[in-house]
Amino acid sequence: MRVLVGGGTGFIGTALTQLLKARGHEVTLVSRQPGPGRITWSELNRSGLPLCDVVINLAGENILNPLRRWNEAFQKEVLTSRLDTTHLLAKAITKAEHPPQAWILVTGVAYYQPSPTEEYDEDSPGGDFDFFSNLVTKWEAAARLPGESTRQVVVRSGVVLGRGGGAIGHMLLPFRLGLGGPIGSGHQFFPWIHIGDLAGILTHAIEANHVQGVLNGVAPASTTTNAEFAQALGAALGRPAFIPVPSTVVQAVFGRERATMLLEGQKVVPRRTLATGYQYSFPELGAALKDVVA
Repeated sequence: MRVLVGGGTGFIGTALTQLLKARGHEVTLVSRQPGPGRITWSELNRSGLPLCDVVINLAGENILNPLRRWNEAFQKEVLTSRLDTTHLLAKAITKAEHPPQAWILVTGVAYYQPSPTEEYDEDSPGGDFDFFSNLVTKWEAAARLPGESTRQVVVRSGVVLGRGGGAIGHMLLPFRLGLGGPIGSGHQFFPWIHIGDLAGILTHAIEANHVQGVLNGVAPASTTTNAEFAQALGAALGRPAFIPVPSTVVQAVFGRERATMLLEGQKVVPRRTLATGYQYSFPELGAALKDVVA
């Protein structure tokens, strides 16, 4: 199939593109810079949707960029980088003479309220209690298409674990030095997914016509806490991982509001993802981390 991927030059997009090409699909990226196999966002805006079977949007400024202060300007960037690209693609799909068969958006589990006890599946309520949950609500609303001609899928992703990027990128050095450990109390849930499985769920959503609606993009081992994650990463590297990062430090680096993404967590289960027949390559944390640090 011909797949158009918005924001496809990043960490997730690169892994997804490799998998799609390996499975015989043709991939065109939408990015800021022109190049072979790409169109720019302004070209898309000007000329409309190129002929394609599936559209996916992965675009969005990295919320947990430690080099950016959590101020009004950056919050606006985080919001508009997601909403504007999603609006643009949804509008292009609506106007297309030959609309694609499927339209897939990747959002996040920040939709669900952090809790030490609640368990969330795809039908659980959320999306209305802080900046991040409201962002997911607006983001998913921006993607909604009128009518039934295009199959619509939303994947709410957990923390993505993979080589050369994502959450692990920032953590590896301290952990390799034996200076890693849990963040804050360590009791908070840590919903995670291996990059191969996130790319796998997206590919499954492209290829399986019965997949639609919301899927949780998390591993089925949903009861992982942050402390267990730190211990497992230490074990994968053969290093101790006992030095906790105090919550005051996390708040100082990321700002109080953004720090909640690291200091609090939610137990998210991929009930509908499993029900669609997707089979995980990395359902267990130990094997996932061994692969990532290998």
